[in-house]
Parts: sequence; structure tokens; C-alpha cells
Amino acid sequence: MPEFTQQHPAAVAVAEARTEQLQRRLRWAQGVLLLFHVTGFAGLAFSESPEFFLRFMPLTLLLTVGLLLSFQARRTPAFWGFCAVIAVAGFFVEVVGIRTGLLFGNYEYGASLGFKWLDVPLIIGINWIIVTYSAGILATYLPVPGFVRAVAAALLMVGLDVCIEPVAVHYDFWSWQYDVIPLLNFKGWFVVSLIFQVYFNRVEFSKRNALAPFVYLVQLLFFFSLGMLL
Repeated sequence: MPEFTQQHPAAVAVAEARTEQLQRRLRWAQGVLLLFHVTGFAGLAFSESPEFFLRFMPLTLLLTVGLLLSFQARRTPAFWGFCAVIAVAGFFVEVVGIRTGLLFGNYEYGASLGFKWLDVPLIIGINWIIVTYSAGILATYLPVPGFVRAVAAALLMVGLDVCIEPVAVHYDFWSWQYDVIPLLNFKGWFVVSLIFQVYFNRVEFSKRNALAPFVYLVQLLFFFSLGMLL
């Protein structure tokens, strides 16, 4: 005779309570991120003093990464190691980029992203974590081999950069030689992003995050909408 098992009512109640708590946390986090991005969009697009709102860009990036990583299940040493590697590697990729012009073209950072070391804002490493991690999580939903997922995630990263570039130039995040965004920038972004995504796939940690799709989408809409108004 087949043996049927039934979960204890108390265990079911605990599981349902945890799911409900997660949903409340998710709605709260989405609301906070939406508030910051809508306020920033309105301030940059329609205020007579966009410089005031630009001061909060580093804070918005820190808030975003904090909320994003708080939804990572089982934050193991491997996960934190991944974040540290991406932050450090992303920062020094930018250092090499601005000093040689070989990776992305000739550019330099402005004052809008805060304190700089080696002519690169320290917050840029945080941005690489946000973009790499959120795109990597999104790509895990694709039922394809690992390398194809890495390519798809790298394309998501490049797509976001396409939306960021005109806004970044306009608001002095960085500037390009002759005020022209070179094709090399997007090629370089794809190569670096692909390397980071292959690394993302190889590091053993849980690749599920309920907030990651929203983070990618809100950033994409923020920069795309601003770019349409320039």
C-alpha cells in the first residue's frame, strides 16, 4: 500500500507566515526603491537645481545594494566572496579603463558619483555588484546552458549601459573624449560583463533573489526615461 504523508498543521502555518512576511518585506523594499527613483527622476528631469538631487546618487546606490543583498537566501562566505571580487575587480577595471583607454575608450569621471580614488569613484564597485548580480539572477530563469545564460546576462548589462550612457554624460557622472560615446565602450562592457557572468555561474551560492528583477527594471526605466527627456 502506498504511504501518504501530510504536513503537520503547525508546520504549514509557519511556512505560510514566513511566505507572508517575505512578501511584506518585498513590497516594502520595492516601495522604498520606487520612492527614491521616482523622486530622483522628478528632481533631475524637472527641478531647477538638479545638482541637489545628484548628491543623493551614491546614497541611492548604497540603499539599492543593501536592499538587494538582503533578499539573498543563505548569505554564505562564497556569496560574500563573490560580491567582494566583483566590487574590487569592477573598480580596477575602471582604473585600467580611464588610464589606458583600451577597454572602453577615452573617458574620465566627474564629481557626481562622490569620492574618488585613483580617479575612479569608490561607489563604482557597488554599481558593478548591483548590475552583475541582478542581471545574473534574471538570466537564471532561462532554461538554457550556463554559458548561454552568461551571454544573456552580459547582454542585459550592456542594454542597461546603453540607457545609462547619455544620462551619465549629461549629469557629469563621466565624460567622453570629443563628447562621443565610442562603440568600443559597449564592446568592452560586453567582454567584462561576460567574464563576470561566467564567474557568477561558477561560484556556488543560491541564485534566487525576489527583489533582483525589480531592481534591474527600476534602474532600466529610470535611465531610459531620463534619456528620453534629454
